[in-house]
Amino acid sequence: METPLLDVQHLKTYFPVRKGILMRRAGWVKAVDDVSLTIREGETLGLVGESGCGKSTIGKTIVRLLKPTAGRILFQGTDISNLSEHRLRPLRPGIQMVFQDPADSLNQRMSVGQIVAEPYLIHRIGTPAERRDRVRALLDRVGLPPNAIDRFPFEFSGGQRQRIGIARALALNPKLLILDEPVSALDVSVQSQVLNLLLDLQEERKLSYLFIAHDLAVVKHISDRVAVMYLGKIVETAPSEEIYKNPKHAYTKALISAIPEPDPAKKNNARPLPGDVPSPIDPPAGSAFGHRIGHPAYEQSIGIDLTPVEIAMSHFVAPDPCALEADDLLQAQQAANRRTS
Repeated sequence: METPLLDVQHLKTYFPVRKGILMRRAGWVKAVDDVSLTIREGETLGLVGESGCGKSTIGKTIVRLLKPTAGRILFQGTDISNLSEHRLRPLRPGIQMVFQDPADSLNQRMSVGQIVAEPYLIHRIGTPAERRDRVRALLDRVGLPPNAIDRFPFEFSGGQRQRIGIARALALNPKLLILDEPVSALDVSVQSQVLNLLLDLQEERKLSYLFIAHDLAVVKHISDRVAVMYLGKIVETAPSEEIYKNPKHAYTKALISAIPEPDPAKKNNARPLPGDVPSPIDPPAGSAFGHRIGHPAYEQSIGIDLTPVEIAMSHFVAPDPCALEADDLLQAQQAANRRTS
């Protein structure tokens, strides 16, 4: 079997909660809680879920902006989860990140040329003249004018600033880009331009993407597979077409039903979920989704391993009695039993 470009195994990223005058640790925010996922070369994995579910934390942990609490992050077969900064530096060019808000992720005091050339300086690549030529070529490729190199980020629109961020991420010829809601802050017309640019770059450079978003319509357009996340855990993963046509988990169904319908004559089938998302500081012992909606089967979910299992070809779903139809639950339970036997 082909080794994945990225293989995340049982990843946990917790943040301490401190209280009192002495700021002693009183608990943990379980932002990412036992997440496993893979990305193959040239593939785009869409990661979707509500705000605060831990999507961005996964991305920042993969690029090691955050240190994982537990689990493994294998990039091209190398475990980078606990490498020191010194040992991690030669591997950093292979994984780069494009952030959600280009206004905040770009240094407003640096020119565009300085921003895009910074990776070359850090890794000591090329002479000043060679770096400037490379920067010009990158800016041209992402659709920015030649004079952009000597201008500053605040002189550009939101879409142009995101193109600067993409150019910076491409500077070191990465294999994997973590795209953290790269179009959510942009106008709809600009979103399509940036998405098309990302698709073209992927084909040209054989890039792999982890595309983090909360807009399922955008994710469907760009992703090969989709992983659905709820309160720090993956609850369903499937090929893009499959998950939109045949969602299994009730939370996935609710997200898909909330996609706006462009035809005003068609009925809106949105299914608002009752209740509130449980706190990641004190998550429920059983199904977090069942706890939220007050499902009668919640007590049955306590103590059950809700790690997603394969119920159809490449279609994984958590065996959650609070979120699956009877037939799907039976399939999932049988798959879970085979896994443990």
